[in-house]
Amino acid sequence: MEKEKPKKPVTPLQRYITEFLEYCEIGKNQSSLTIRNYHHYLSRFDSFAEMQSVHKPQDITLELVRQFRLYLNRLTQENGDQTLKLVSQNYHLIALRAFLKYLTKQDVTTLAPEKIELPKTPQRQVEFLETDELARLFQAASQEPNELLRLRDTAILEMLFSTGLRVSELTSLTKDTINLERGEFTVRGKGSKLRVVFLSAGAAEAMKKYIGKRTDNSKALFVAHSSVGNNIEKQIESQGNKNNNSKDYGKAEGLTPRSVQRIIKKYCRVAGIVKKVSPHTLRHSFATDLLQNGADIRSVQTMLGHASITTTQIYTHITNQGLRDIHKKFHNKK
Repeated sequence: MEKEKPKKPVTPLQRYITEFLEYCEIGKNQSSLTIRNYHHYLSRFDSFAEMQSVHKPQDITLELVRQFRLYLNRLTQENGDQTLKLVSQNYHLIALRAFLKYLTKQDVTTLAPEKIELPKTPQRQVEFLETDELARLFQAASQEPNELLRLRDTAILEMLFSTGLRVSELTSLTKDTINLERGEFTVRGKGSKLRVVFLSAGAAEAMKKYIGKRTDNSKALFVAHSSVGNNIEKQIESQGNKNNNSKDYGKAEGLTPRSVQRIIKKYCRVAGIVKKVSPHTLRHSFATDLLQNGADIRSVQTMLGHASITTTQIYTHITNQGLRDIHKKFHNKK
């Protein structure tokens, strides 16, 4: 009978990583996704540290971190020979820095977290829909022959563009969450932070029409009606087929973020929009529209639920109408 291989003893570093993840869960009440990401990044660091014979927090040095950064920079993706993007490398360092901060609070001797500096990443290119593209997208939804689907999908598009919601925030909404009369409601965003979002008159009207047509008893604000099934691709193929039935029985299931992505993809095809469009593109379009029409960046930051103004500033280079007007007024006037 084959003997079981003895389990490797848990190192002090591994034990502290486990304690840190537990602290994130019950001490900081961070999301399961954040904790899962921390676990992934710190497990990779632990594996690298073990290869360097480092098993204790006291042995983490700036040189070890430098070697780890080289290791990440040369690491290839699991699905090919593409190296990790700089932003992904930074996520590892952010997790490591958070871990070191935790150790410092616990009076554990280790590398000072502030010694880890993050390399600057290239500014993100923001993809948004122009006014004519938005019009074509909404027009495409209005051509859906099935009335219930048309009302639902129009409400989804109106809601995303009117509020700037993340798709996960959208799909977590329930019917009793929103106040259509006041045109505003509270949503719980990243880090469980609450913020107020506002509905345009068009979005509120679209929601009233959709909810008024519903026959199911689901609490979810947007549901997968029986005529949709599980495959939106079939809806793309059957676009224009007026024989779809839309009766709902019992409790319909709430839409998933993936379903919303597919719905938007469907109407982009119908509208002939060739750029890659996701629910987040409508969030970008929401922010861009506000800034182009004169909203101040601090207000847009609040409406988007960004913790840092730096995140919101990715939009300013494409929305600075003032600079455009100055260029037009003063350039090449000889």
